[in-house]
Amino acid sequence: MTNDERMARRRHVLGAGAAMIGWGIAPAMAQEREAAPVPGDAIAVTLLGTGSPELRTDRYGMSTLIQAGGLNLVVDAGRGCTVRLAQSGVPLGEVDALFITHFHSDHLNGLPDLWMVGYLRPYWGHRAAPLEIYGPKGIAHIAATLRDTFRDDVRIRQADEHVPEAGTELVAHEFPDWGTVFERNGVRVTAFEVNHGPLIKPACGYRVDYAGRSVVVSGDTKFDENLIAHSEGVDLLVHEVAVAPKPILDAPYIQAILNHHTTPEQAGIVFARTKPRMAAFSHIVQLNDENNPRPTDAEIEQRTRTGWNGPLLIGNDLTRFVVTKDAIAVSHGDATRNG
Repeated sequence: MTNDERMARRRHVLGAGAAMIGWGIAPAMAQEREAAPVPGDAIAVTLLGTGSPELRTDRYGMSTLIQAGGLNLVVDAGRGCTVRLAQSGVPLGEVDALFITHFHSDHLNGLPDLWMVGYLRPYWGHRAAPLEIYGPKGIAHIAATLRDTFRDDVRIRQADEHVPEAGTELVAHEFPDWGTVFERNGVRVTAFEVNHGPLIKPACGYRVDYAGRSVVVSGDTKFDENLIAHSEGVDLLVHEVAVAPKPILDAPYIQAILNHHTTPEQAGIVFARTKPRMAAFSHIVQLNDENNPRPTDAEIEQRTRTGWNGPLLIGNDLTRFVVTKDAIAVSHGDATRNG
């Protein structure tokens, strides 16, 4: 869908959205927030969710919006990704493709919401074409199982609300090997293997290239040479990180988590070797127990600085980067607002 087609569709469905106030829907949800514009030669990245499986409202589950070439691409669909998309001004029906890094639940538990709410008719859904989902071997099984699980929702919505059949389709693109997995409108997406532990395979990161600009989303990974190889000289490197207070570092369940992730010190080495124009953290795992508070963002930054003295940002939900030739502009959205 072109930008002109998107705007024409929005003008059409906003009238219907305004009418929904009479149905008792709160006015804040009956007004569409316009997505911020993206310059034609830029890549815009919005951190939809920067958290882990922990049940937090300030950091929703892992999800990243990448906008380039008129496309809305989403990497991972963690808890709450649909809410953050709405707060970013992107209707669910305008997500052009979803890319999954691996099959841990905190990267997938927002998928049913993104899929099914996306085919509803109000302006915040209104998908008329299949939701395309990309991932390593196993993603086709997940898509088929979801279609079977929610077949009654699809059937009822089509009959009762006249949802178009095409909009209810979930099309899986399972890549058998690493490399270029998506090319459209000058946007190229490359999948590369990462090390999330010996039993968590497949697991991958993604690199997005467009108009001479580049962004890497690490996925969940330990310190990994393959990630470094695919991230050298990238404009923006969005990397995961995990920390725990010293008194509980030796606890077996803490070690079981940390052994699958990257410490701030290790991330500093990754940044120093890849030399991104900007480094940012997402999927921020801040472990604690009832006697020890979670490590702070300031501590994460301080520990990362032992190896990296370049631009660094501890991401928050709705942090947005606009990557152009001359600069990387950063803005911080309000993840606490309604709608």
